Amino acid sequence: MPDGIDDPGRPSGGNVYDRRLFEELAALGWTVCRHPVAGAWPDPDAVSLHALGAVVAEIPDGALVLLDGLVASTAPDVLVPHAGRIRQVALVHMPLGHRLAAARADSDEDVRGREHAVLSAAVAIVTTSAWTRRRLVELYALAAERIHVATPGVDAVSPAAGTGTNGELLCVAAVTPGKGQDVLVQALSVLADLPWRCVCVGSVERDPAFADAVRARALEAGLGDRIAFPGPRTGAVLQRSYAAADLVVLPSRAETYGMVITEALAHGLPVIAAEVGGTPEALGQTATGQRPGILVAPGDAEALARALRAWLSDAPLRARLRQAARERRAALSGWPATASIVAAVLDGVAR
Repeated sequence: MPDGIDDPGRPSGGNVYDRRLFEELAALGWTVCRHPVAGAWPDPDAVSLHALGAVVAEIPDGALVLLDGLVASTAPDVLVPHAGRIRQVALVHMPLGHRLAAARADSDEDVRGREHAVLSAAVAIVTTSAWTRRRLVELYALAAERIHVATPGVDAVSPAAGTGTNGELLCVAAVTPGKGQDVLVQALSVLADLPWRCVCVGSVERDPAFADAVRARALEAGLGDRIAFPGPRTGAVLQRSYAAADLVVLPSRAETYGMVITEALAHGLPVIAAEVGGTPEALGQTATGQRPGILVAPGDAEALARALRAWLSDAPLRARLRQAARERRAALSGWPATASIVAAVLDGVAR
């Protein structure tokens, strides 16, 4: 796994998933050893790949190894030669072949070629959403029966009471282009006539230039006192942020699932999110087909503004979405269920 998954300054859905999976597999009776590897994954340098090779070389013959895709998908030269010696199961959060490679030195073909080689050599693949499973089949013509879906779990929490103003908005994501806070600020800039405040919880250090530009745009729009960027929050502090919110907004340009969505629903909070990747899957619907939120086109500030205006000004809509969120909350599964699915996959290839 990538180094630093316990770093509170670098929270991410992938880190939470890896950490909870480790804990829950151990609770199920598995003996699990963590092997963090330092490096700028998924963009490792030669030193990082050498460190990965040293770790893999020490794993005994016949061992069962679960590989985080951020590490595995970049390193076929390290991993594939060991495929006959150790049983490799790839855990794919986001297919690297789906990511735009424009910001990388490598071409799309190189990125996909490496990921394809690793996934083809794996004895099984675990993904965190059905969307990711479909995307891997599309990208690499992999046999669908080799790919298993274990969606993220949620912890049982008390439902948020709501503020009564209906205008406390919460966005939980690192401030990066992929998470779309620039779209959110643009959308909010045309809603100054309505009462609202927005807290954007997440690291501003992942892409400092982008974060600075987003905050500057908020100031230029006269929203400096209405949009806050307090940095990352975890644990009880993050839970208090959910408890103080009326609505969660996730304007991402890319998501494999969107754990923030199910975390919001666990608090009974409706969600407005970009309809991208696995977000429709995470949002889900009630037994009667009602969505506990609104999906909008990714990158479309006007559509996001319309959805937010509807939330802020339409009381019957708010009531429907809150009721749907409460119903969806009751249907969410916990991390033990996620680990049980992964454990079944591991047990199947361990025999």
